Amino acid sequence: MQTEQTDCLIIGSGPAGYTAAIYAARADLKPILYQGLQPGGQLTTTTEVENFPGYPDGTQGPSMMDDFLKQAQRFEADIRFGLATAVDFSGPVHKVWIDETHLVEAKTVIIATGASAKWLGLPSEKKLNGFGVSACAVCDGFFFRGQDVAIVGGGDTAAEEATYLAKLCRKVYMIIRRDELRASKAMQHRVFNTANIEVIMNSETVEITGEQAVDGAIIRNRISGETRQLDVTGFFVAIGHEPNSGIFRNWLDMDANGYIKTIPGTSKTNVPGVFASGDVQDHVYRQAVTAAGTGCMAALDAERYLAASAF
Repeated sequence: MQTEQTDCLIIGSGPAGYTAAIYAARADLKPILYQGLQPGGQLTTTTEVENFPGYPDGTQGPSMMDDFLKQAQRFEADIRFGLATAVDFSGPVHKVWIDETHLVEAKTVIIATGASAKWLGLPSEKKLNGFGVSACAVCDGFFFRGQDVAIVGGGDTAAEEATYLAKLCRKVYMIIRRDELRASKAMQHRVFNTANIEVIMNSETVEITGEQAVDGAIIRNRISGETRQLDVTGFFVAIGHEPNSGIFRNWLDMDANGYIKTIPGTSKTNVPGVFASGDVQDHVYRQAVTAAGTGCMAALDAERYLAASAF
């Protein structure tokens, strides 16, 4: 097995990883970044991005991530294909195995592995992802102003996104599998007191219709078996996210859902020299701009850690 050493290893790409690479490279840390299974992260599955500063006319998600990549490479960050498959954070120098065949020994590690949206598992959902199907109302709701949309989910996130969409859209159908919302009482109150939200209980989505873009959804009542056609142009899935933190589970402190815990106001984990940024440690905001901000924080924290350490 090949082994190499580095001052700074970044695991994962996307806004957090690439921003960390830009800052670390400018600080002459000569970072190595492994992109993971999805180079560029979740934004590569997004079409229009209109809420990231610096793009006054908007941009495409893959194009924006390519810009981030090129900027990191401009400062000679070493960007590579590869997936981190195991770690050992027991010593002062951290060990990370890439694709089970390559060992990197790093003085600092920045984790930017992100989180993955949970989906319903429908073929039509996958086909129309980015063409009316979305897992982020805050990201994509603007494109459906004055239109009718549907959202699946009954927790706080779904309730919050439904009320957000209601401010933009003519009608919001909220599809709930159970006979009640799981959201907090305060969020339920907001939903039920928003005139253009129709809550449909005991129902599940059978199909999302449309060839090039969403033009409707078919739902089925789980008790009666009756189906209903919803004429919608947007379909939002809000059944949760899963942080990509599995390989760190035995080493880092996490919350009950697997999000890596960081010391408030920093990117520092419970292991010295290991830092977390982006959606793998953020279950609240989950935006590209906040991920980029924590990527900056992680690189600065890593630089200061190295300056204060006697390696």
